[in-house]
Amino acid sequence: MSERDETLEHAPLGRESAYPEHYDAGLLFPIPRQANRAPLGLDDAALPFEGEDEWHAFELSWLDAKGKPIVAVARFRLPADSPSLIESKSWKLYLNGFNQTRFDSREAVIGTLERDLAQAAGAPVTVELFGVEDEALTPRALPGECLDDLDVSIEHYTPTPELIEVGEEIVDETLHSHLLKSNCPVTGQPDWGSVLIRYRGPRLAREALLKYLISYRQHQDFHEHCVEHLFVDLMARARPERLLVMARYVRRGGLDISPWRGTPGERPPTPLRLARQ
Repeated sequence: MSERDETLEHAPLGRESAYPEHYDAGLLFPIPRQANRAPLGLDDAALPFEGEDEWHAFELSWLDAKGKPIVAVARFRLPADSPSLIESKSWKLYLNGFNQTRFDSREAVIGTLERDLAQAAGAPVTVELFGVEDEALTPRALPGECLDDLDVSIEHYTPTPELIEVGEEIVDETLHSHLLKSNCPVTGQPDWGSVLIRYRGPRLAREALLKYLISYRQHQDFHEHCVEHLFVDLMARARPERLLVMARYVRRGGLDISPWRGTPGERPPTPLRLARQ
């Protein structure tokens, strides 16, 4: 367990929880971001990045005014400068409460979600609803060069920023890997993901970068803070002019999380979903 686990003392994660029979906004469990940022030297008042936490919910359903079930896929965007993130199991339980709740329209569902999630996160949250056959949900591939076929020997399975190496050539490029893995900070369950790094600066050594990404394999932390850890280490060791770090984590419990952090003005590629999401 991390020394920061007191923030999760009352969270529903890892507990036996009754299936919610009714909608209840009180199920959402916010976790202050600063507790996890402090060890990285980050101050919420002067963050070195912009970003969002993009979530998809694949198990969203509610009843229309006549009691007929409606199903949808939801996309949520929480700003990285919100005071709190929202613990994922509490989010799932909250969404389960919609299953037997009647709403007059899709707009009413969106309005309820935006209100409740914003109150929990402490900042505005954007909500979009998609039909389950919407083309926007078609899996796509990450742009850039994949590092995963490099022949490397691995010795480190906890974050080791000293592995990062750069050359003298200044480049503008995009790299990605599907070998990212970290662990839930409470249950220890594996969190699988893909990571994209887009930057302008001294050329990153490919083998060294892949070793560094794999070094998160036994690290216990939230998806959002793993991405911030990656961003901080790359900025400190490689000193790029511009940097974007985006992770697309594999769906678990009907939810996936895709945080991104970038230097001011950087934006992620067009919203996409990978095959494992």
